[in-house]
Amino acid sequence: MCAGRRSQAPPAREPFLFDRNRLPRMNQHLAYRWHQQRLQPIEFVHRVSLDELLGIERQKAALVQNTHQFVERKPANHVLLTGSRGTGKSSIVKAILNQFAPQGLRLVELAVHDLIDLPDVVAPLRGREERFLLYVDDFSVATNDPALTALKTALDGGIEEPPENVLIYATSNRRHLMPEMKRDNEEYHWVDDELHPGESTEEKISLSERFGLWLSFPPFTQEQYLDVVRLHLAKLGHAAWDEETEKLALRWALNRASRSGRVARQFARDWAGRHAG
Repeated sequence: MCAGRRSQAPPAREPFLFDRNRLPRMNQHLAYRWHQQRLQPIEFVHRVSLDELLGIERQKAALVQNTHQFVERKPANHVLLTGSRGTGKSSIVKAILNQFAPQGLRLVELAVHDLIDLPDVVAPLRGREERFLLYVDDFSVATNDPALTALKTALDGGIEEPPENVLIYATSNRRHLMPEMKRDNEEYHWVDDELHPGESTEEKISLSERFGLWLSFPPFTQEQYLDVVRLHLAKLGHAAWDEETEKLALRWALNRASRSGRVARQFARDWAGRHAG
């Protein structure tokens, strides 16, 4: 920094002003994004069908059941979806929205750093007829991030009763949502014959345990990967399948060190583009 210059503080954030008259007509849109302290309608919602998601039947059944209970105004749980990248965690949430939208399900996409705005986000949702999923994608934060406190309060409830028409569906590549540090292992200690985790590990576990439903998404097997490749090729109008196509699909996955739905879709688009008439 140059001598004589002072760093400028970031501009103060304008307070959120809750005015129900300025809210979007929420029965006209399926999804919204919290941006610049406002709920903004998403005009073009990604259309994903549950039938398109292969290899995750157990996860689909569990999420469908939980969401069915929610839209029927029965008790339901917040959901944490964890596992390998590209295995359908985000896609299944989009598919759930499309599946249950006719029953009044709506979705609000929320960035991780905007979790500190949770009270402002849910204020205009409380008491409405629609049922809302707060969707937090790719959740991972540092231990001291203020978003953690906001999320814990939303999951367990603070002094204000949480709205009964709002659930949180979050995806993460980390089971405990926060980075696992080498020093965490040093905190483990023995009590009689039992090994107990330290405070840092307990804190990470306690956060993920606040979600009532955990769904894990393991890496695809080779056959599951090929099934998804065939599905995407068929959607692109290239249902023909032979040994050469299979070999190329496997090579594509090997080059990316991943067999996932995302990689399968990328191969299918490349192959279909090359063979388009």
